[in-house]
Amino acid sequence: MILEAAMLNVKNGMEEDFEEAFKQASKIISSMDGYITHQLQRCLETPGKYLLLVHWSDLESHTVGFRESVEYQEWKRLTHHFYDPFPTVDHFEQVSL
Repeated sequence: MILEAAMLNVKNGMEEDFEEAFKQASKIISSMDGYITHQLQRCLETPGKYLLLVHWSDLESHTVGFRESVEYQEWKRLTHHFYDPFPTVDHFEQVSL
């Protein structure tokens, strides 16, 4: 399992619109092959700062299956105009303890 993590900085004053758009976008990502679960967290200290965490079955489900899909174009339309700067996305795998 892979964890996608993205720090999202939403333009000032657009937080409420972003959260509403993200509800719609959530339906898109949750329908993708390899998707497991996701959550969006709002920062308490910094207005407009969010953390998006998405669990995927494997890296390619996100980087190829989702990002190269027709559905991703709708995801972009709904969410990308809110970000400044555009987020960096990292992928993580669990360390065995």
